Amino acid sequence: MFKMNPGTDGVLKDFLQTTSSRLPFASPIEKRLLGWKKGEFKSEQDEKWSEKAVKSLVKKLRKCNGLEDLEKVITTQDQGSKCVTIPRSLDSRLQVGTKKGLPHVIYCRLWRYPDLGSHHELKSVEHCHFAFHLRREQVCVNPYHYNKVDTPSLPPVMVPKAQTSIIPTTLPEVASLDKLNRCLTNLTNTNLITPPTSGYVTDDSNGNASPQSQTMTDLSSASPALSTSIDLEPVMYSEPTFWCSISYYEMNTRVGENY
Repeated sequence: MFKMNPGTDGVLKDFLQTTSSRLPFASPIEKRLLGWKKGEFKSEQDEKWSEKAVKSLVKKLRKCNGLEDLEKVITTQDQGSKCVTIPRSLDSRLQVGTKKGLPHVIYCRLWRYPDLGSHHELKSVEHCHFAFHLRREQVCVNPYHYNKVDTPSLPPVMVPKAQTSIIPTTLPEVASLDKLNRCLTNLTNTNLITPPTSGYVTDDSNGNASPQSQTMTDLSSASPALSTSIDLEPVMYSEPTFWCSISYYEMNTRVGENY
C-alpha cells in the first residue's frame, strides 16, 4: 500500500464526511477519488457528471486491477509513475452520461487541470507508453503523464471598425461618351485573328504595342482607381467550447439529449 502525504489525510476525511450524504451510492474508493478533484463543482449537474466519470473509470480499472495504481498516482502526484490504462473505444472517446469526451482530457481536468480547454493543451511525458496520440489499443489516463502547454495563438485578423463606413463618399469619375465610343471603335477595327502581344517586345512586333493593348490602356485610363482609407482593428481568434451538437433520431423521433 502507499502512504499519504502529511496533512492530506485530514482533508480527505473532511471531504468524505461532507459528501457522504450527497453521494449515498458511491463506493469508498469512488468517494476517495472524488475527494482529490481539483477546483470546485460549478453546479449540481457538474458534480453528478464527475461522479459518473469516476464510476466509469473505477469499473474499467477493476477489471485490470489498476485502482491501486490510480489512487497512488493521484495522492503522490508522481510524474514518474507508471501508466494507468483503459481500453480505447472505436472513436477514441469515452461516453459519460449523455456526453462524450477524450478520456485523458476528462481525467486531467478532474484531477489536475480544472481549467483545461481541449486536448491541444496537453502534451504527454516521454516515458508514457500508452499516450493518447500513440493510438494504441490502451489509453493512458494518468493525469500526471500529461503536462499542460501553452497553445500558440493565431495572429489577429484585421477588420474594419464598426463605426467606420467602407462605402466611399464620392463616386469615381465616369468616362465621357466620346472616349467610350473611341474605345469601342478600336475594338471593332481590331483584327481578332492576330494574337495579342500585350505590349511586350517580340520579334514580330518590333516593340510596338498591338491594337488590343492600346485599347486596354484606353479602358484602364477611363476609370480612375478607387482609393479609400479604412480604419482597421485587430480581432483575436478564440476557440468555441463546442463547435457542433449531435442528435440521434429514430423514425423522425429524437432519442436522448443533444451532445
